Amino acid sequence: MACLNPECVEVEICRADDLEQRRGLSSELDEMWAYVRQKANPRWLWHAIDHHSGKVLAYVFGRRKDTVFLQLKALLEPFGITRFYTDGWGAYERHIDAEKHTVGKAQTQKIESKHINLRTRIKRLVRRTICFSKTERMHDLVIGLFINRYEFGRAL
Repeated sequence: MACLNPECVEVEICRADDLEQRRGLSSELDEMWAYVRQKANPRWLWHAIDHHSGKVLAYVFGRRKDTVFLQLKALLEPFGITRFYTDGWGAYERHIDAEKHTVGKAQTQKIESKHINLRTRIKRLVRRTICFSKTERMHDLVIGLFINRYEFGRAL
């Protein structure tokens, strides 16, 4: 049995959030469906949140296509995210390295909760309503203003 000299042992104590920053950020990614003018014209909100704090990191609007996801991924590059949690949509599978990607609903509960909050607070996101967006620009502006105000603490 080997023995260690206590003078050679170094212990570093740090908070869990500090440790997470050193290891790299983990993020939940998901997309949320809505429509503009009519249900035949879908519009998707793609967004990413910090897995631990639940804070929104970035968001984009568009179709449910790989090109829109790649826009979101480009916005996330500066964060140095080392772990992505998703629901397994094909764009995630195709564009996130398998060793950094975890699929499953158990790890995306915070972002699904954000969807519920958005649908509760923004009437045009409710599927059965008389309030709906007539243009993509207004749709994106209303939701974007809400996210900027309540998630980032500022208006555009």
